[in-house]
Amino acid sequence: MESDFSIPLNESEEVLPEPAGYTVLWIFSLLVHGVTFVFGVLGNGLVIWVAGFQMTRTVSTICYLNLALADFSFSAILPFRMVSVAMREKWPFGSFLCKLVHVMIDINLFVSVYLITVIALDRCICVLHPAWAQNHRTLSLAKRVIMGLWVLATVLTLPDFIFWTTVSTENGDTHCIFRFPFWGDTVVERMNVFITMAKVSLILHFIIGFSIPMSIITVCYGIIVAKIHKKRMTKSSRPLHIFTAVVASFFICWFPYELTGILMAVWLKEILFNGKYKIIIVLLYPTSSLAFFNSCLNPVLYVFMGHNFQERLIRSLPTSLERALTEVPDSTQTSNTDTNSTSPPEERELQAM
Repeated sequence: MESDFSIPLNESEEVLPEPAGYTVLWIFSLLVHGVTFVFGVLGNGLVIWVAGFQMTRTVSTICYLNLALADFSFSAILPFRMVSVAMREKWPFGSFLCKLVHVMIDINLFVSVYLITVIALDRCICVLHPAWAQNHRTLSLAKRVIMGLWVLATVLTLPDFIFWTTVSTENGDTHCIFRFPFWGDTVVERMNVFITMAKVSLILHFIIGFSIPMSIITVCYGIIVAKIHKKRMTKSSRPLHIFTAVVASFFICWFPYELTGILMAVWLKEILFNGKYKIIIVLLYPTSSLAFFNSCLNPVLYVFMGHNFQERLIRSLPTSLERALTEVPDSTQTSNTDTNSTSPPEERELQAM
């Protein structure tokens, strides 16, 4: 979902005109893109180095490592998007990079939300079936599940490979747009096909990439919180702080973007023909920038969430990251400690962060 639309009114391609308020949001978007790129690459790169090369592999560290990989790969391609925004949506990089950049945007969304969903399901299973989790929650299983998520996310981005392309206008400008094949013998028929396919694409993107995963996360989180309060497992609530912050930041950053897509799907015909609801076009810049900004937030959360905050500030950043990601080790590695020997199975498994 981007701000460029291919409108099949004639044989040439036209791009929607700039609505009021575009310039302010254009500058804001450039600033946010720049901040996201710098902190996303540095922060997630550090997480990858610490979690991937400095720490013992656990189920939790593998999940957070792959979350950092998704955010890092997305942050790394942001300069191409920044140049396009700076050039008022012109695209000088060719058709392949047009496809690649938008594929990486959706892969980042799908992998991130599905990984968060898997973490939520993992915690929920640890609470409901602690004995099963202690015997079957293995690194090999986690690796297979995460590999499946990457494959699924790649498959879901196939429409981006197919439909994102470059077109040239009569004045020689090139734009990167989401262009459907238009079937039909008349302009009206082709426009109707375009509107229908665009609406289906936007709605499916919202359902598959946001509403279903967030619903699962909400249910799992409710079960976990209820179990904590019921069993009075106050010590086990601490490891949930980082996960809670990750989920909250993802929802706050991505929900406005996804909501804008749904509103665009509902009023697409009015936007294209009657010029109504152009506020939705204006909202694309701040909402997309906020969604992209999520890619640089997780490393900050890993470092500064949890206890002993002041101590973390005076420690080296890699050490802080390692302590954040291993604040409570996996149950498979702590089952023989004195603490675990005196804790109920539910609490030991819930502490597997």
